[in-house]
Amino acid sequence: MSTLPAPPEWRRLGSSDIAISSLAWGMWRLAENGRTAGEAARLVHAALDAGITLLDTADIYGFDGEGGFGDAEALLGEVLAAEPALRERMVLASKGGIMPPLPYDQSAEYLSGVIDASLRRMRVETIDLYQIHRPDILAHPQEVARTLEDAVAAGKIRSIGVSNFTQAQTEALAHFLATPLVATQPEISPLRIDCFENGELDQAMRLGLTPLAWSPLGGGRLLSPESARDKAVAAELDRIAAEQNVSRSVAAYGWLMAHPAGIVPIIGSQSAERIAEGAQALSMHWTRQDWYAVLVAARGERLP
Repeated sequence: MSTLPAPPEWRRLGSSDIAISSLAWGMWRLAENGRTAGEAARLVHAALDAGITLLDTADIYGFDGEGGFGDAEALLGEVLAAEPALRERMVLASKGGIMPPLPYDQSAEYLSGVIDASLRRMRVETIDLYQIHRPDILAHPQEVARTLEDAVAAGKIRSIGVSNFTQAQTEALAHFLATPLVATQPEISPLRIDCFENGELDQAMRLGLTPLAWSPLGGGRLLSPESARDKAVAAELDRIAAEQNVSRSVAAYGWLMAHPAGIVPIIGSQSAERIAEGAQALSMHWTRQDWYAVLVAARGERLP
């Protein structure tokens, strides 16, 4: 039985000239538990040494409801200050536009300010991919587009993406941008499969956006399944994982990467070993039969 095309080791970020790895590492929990700069550096090295070059953070990462806003970016900034050469090895992505407790603000004044603040915290001159974290319903997309393009023109950001946008919101922002959007970051996992049938990934392919999948393990539910549905999905992944001598989490990453939209799973683990393990997904082989078996388990019913 023929297999689906294997994911490339490198791919273009949307229509940009930026080359990224087919897996990413996310830093939303980087600043937890009093992690030191040395400990954070070990995680950065684990990702880069495994060939994972796309590193994704956000200004709100580290915020616990009362404080910590910007902590993950600041900790990464300490790592880069200690080892400046690491910056050249990574494609740095960040996000902004959430301002607790409003919760969202993408006015020109606020958005331009947080881009500058992210640059200062991370101690870098440019962010390779800057994403609007969640859409501000009260911000006109034309104003958001103008602010982002001003940042591109100033050399502060190289490319633009969106996160958690509806299809209509993505289309609206893209309409007002002269610089094309290159990425979209929705939640995608074997337990969150809406995007396969609701048009999200079809839109990404049509607009040439690279989908970056946050929470590709279903927020950890895939590793500790409780519901009958979650257990059924885990069982299918385990069957395929056993055949290819990988873990369930690696099989989940590989399942996403087999999709023709070029989904890039964002590994959320803060364990150096599990970050490095994720790269095994590049060597997986998927048949249509196995891929659809996972989808059917996730749907809980046969395909029509």
